[in-house]
Amino acid sequence: MDHLDDLSLFLRVLDQGSISAAARSLDLSVAVASQRVQRLERRLGVRLLQRTTRRLHPTPEGRLLAEQGRVLVEDLDALTTGLREGATGVSGTLRVTMSAGFGREYVSPLLPEFLARYPKLRLFAHLSDELVDVVGAGFDLAIRIGRLDDSSLVARPLASNRRLLCAAPAYLDRNGRPRTPADLARHECLLLTGRNGVQDVWRLIDRRGREHMTRVKGRFETTLGELIRDAVLAGQGIALHSLWHVHKELADGRLEVVLPGYTLPESSVWSVMPQRRLVPPRVRAFTDFLIEKLGDPPPWERQERRQVS
Repeated sequence: MDHLDDLSLFLRVLDQGSISAAARSLDLSVAVASQRVQRLERRLGVRLLQRTTRRLHPTPEGRLLAEQGRVLVEDLDALTTGLREGATGVSGTLRVTMSAGFGREYVSPLLPEFLARYPKLRLFAHLSDELVDVVGAGFDLAIRIGRLDDSSLVARPLASNRRLLCAAPAYLDRNGRPRTPADLARHECLLLTGRNGVQDVWRLIDRRGREHMTRVKGRFETTLGELIRDAVLAGQGIALHSLWHVHKELADGRLEVVLPGYTLPESSVWSVMPQRRLVPPRVRAFTDFLIEKLGDPPPWERQERRQVS
């Protein structure tokens, strides 16, 4: 059991960024924590940590140990927690990462109810539009939107994510309303960029199911969806947006759907977690809760359906 305890301490050092912070979180002295990390290194015969001016970083061997060892520690934690708690509740610390915009607007309002439902649970919520390494950063799960690229993760769909093209009526009055996808090439388009580069090829599907691909261009690119929304509301161009992000602006007429006779490829909001044999009860509870609250039809489509009816 000392092996797993030392491994757990090593993972805590990576999560906290220093031995002293990890020691405080586990109610250990810094000297004892440092000795246990050194004991783990001697047992394995490799150096696991390297120090920079501000924090500790794993060596390649330390990174490999963290990726594979975290699964063992979390499986043991899930097993012991399940045996200890039985059907009486969910406990431990849930670490979740999500996009800033979606998390602030749709997940944050739900958290008080979730924590009230599970009073023994602690929650750490990380909001960022940067794509975080779920395994390497020690998160239990991530909420992600759109296409999933990492096959080493397990995903459960939470809600549909309908996307569309939109613009401010003032922009369309000045520049004309596109009639076909090819017309987009002469318009100012607002572009989101990420780790796969700028999203400047827009795929639209007509009523016959035929796909049309158009390369678009524009003077404004950003990594943050909120800036795209601000720019499109200011009449700066046409944007590709998820409905959850702009449904209020569409409902009150500040934005207008562009090319309403076309659709974009289907997408989803996902709960993504590391592959493991035993899913911790806290992870299962949070995912089930989100499906309950955000499941189809999702909140951003319920208002639209009420207006139509």
